Amino acid sequence: MSVFARLVEQLAELLQPLFHGSAAAAAIVLFTALVRLLVHPLSRAAARGQKARTALQPQIAELRRKHTKNPERLQRAVLELHTEHKVSPLAGCLPGLLQAPAFFLLYHLFSSAEIGGRANELLAHELFTAPLGGRLTDALAVGGAAGVVYLGLFALVLGVALFNYRRSRAALADSVPLDTPGAGTVAGLMPFVSFFTLVTVAVVPLAAALYVVTSSTWSAVERAALYR
Repeated sequence: MSVFARLVEQLAELLQPLFHGSAAAAAIVLFTALVRLLVHPLSRAAARGQKARTALQPQIAELRRKHTKNPERLQRAVLELHTEHKVSPLAGCLPGLLQAPAFFLLYHLFSSAEIGGRANELLAHELFTAPLGGRLTDALAVGGAAGVVYLGLFALVLGVALFNYRRSRAALADSVPLDTPGAGTVAGLMPFVSFFTLVTVAVVPLAAALYVVTSSTWSAVERAALYR
């Protein structure tokens, strides 16, 4: 983790002339953007896979009619169809899974009082007046401008969540029934997933919250471009 801490510190030093006291926060945003750029090819592949699955829906509907009384045979037939067309239902999970280590690194980095046997100097950095190692409860206890920082983050997250909600609802309205057991229930919950980000921002250190907010905003823009 000390290597990761040095990376954040070096990025903050580079951004210091532009962002001054909020340079470390800007470094986290930049780091998040770099992570998203690295996984962007997988996001593009996931988008292609989703479009391919959508194109197969008429054939899946026909299989469903053919094997309506034999769910096991239906599932095997759907898997064979996916294999034939080289479509993986799990491809869409890869971008999120590969980002998880970066989030947890930030979480632990800004939750640790010491790094490599010395005091964690990153905890002294702030976004305006809100400490990057602090949480919403700390901002509420102190009051003042620190709370305004969280209000700004919540407003951004809520805007992104509403955008994703409308897009997800529209996509569900245009889709045919999904092809795996329980997938309909999962799909019904998907429009609300973005709102869970509000809870994450409220409970994690501000640095990790910045990662989540930046990544969520990136995802919304990326999906709008890839799934249009």
